[in-house]
Amino acid sequence: MTFDVIDVDKWNRKEYYNHYFSKVPCTYSITTKIDITKIKEKKQKLYPAMLYYIATIVNRHSEFRTALNEKGELGVYSEMIPCYTVFHKDTETFSNIWTEYMPNYDAFSAAYEFDLLKYGKNKKMIGKENVPANSFPVSMIPWLTFEGFNLNLQKGYDYLIPIFTMGKYYQEDCRTILPLTIQVHHAVCDGFHVCRFVNELQELINM
Repeated sequence: MTFDVIDVDKWNRKEYYNHYFSKVPCTYSITTKIDITKIKEKKQKLYPAMLYYIATIVNRHSEFRTALNEKGELGVYSEMIPCYTVFHKDTETFSNIWTEYMPNYDAFSAAYEFDLLKYGKNKKMIGKENVPANSFPVSMIPWLTFEGFNLNLQKGYDYLIPIFTMGKYYQEDCRTILPLTIQVHHAVCDGFHVCRFVNELQELINM
């Protein structure tokens, strides 16, 4: 994994970055419906399948890999890793686990199962320690279908990495639909980029 520092003065997003990061700090979220019928038909496990599909599209586009490093430098990670929540029914709490991204679905799914088995019963908030800087958060709220969702982060205007939240899937016109909210920072990601992400995600799922 590498982190390529951006020369803001030579960056084609300089005006947008300075405006939405410093002058008018702005994050936003979009909630959409993802057709997961193919996932069900292929009998893939929903959570690891969505982690894989989301991570695959995240790694296609630099706007979803742009971040501030520990030195406060703006740059782009060469690869992003999903860090996801696991719920504990007995304590009604959750833990965060991360799994290395792999371009091959079967390899990623196997790595997910390994991490879940090894760290899934750890009741700490960070179930698998040493969370990489190049990770992005994913969570699921499987008890509720929603049409809108937003995270209010006290220091969110310095957080450039996308956040993904899934809800409870449901049936609509013989299709299985999953609510997905994507929260991004406008300094690095515009509406066009989020829409392209959603379209490519749906195309990948449908393959």
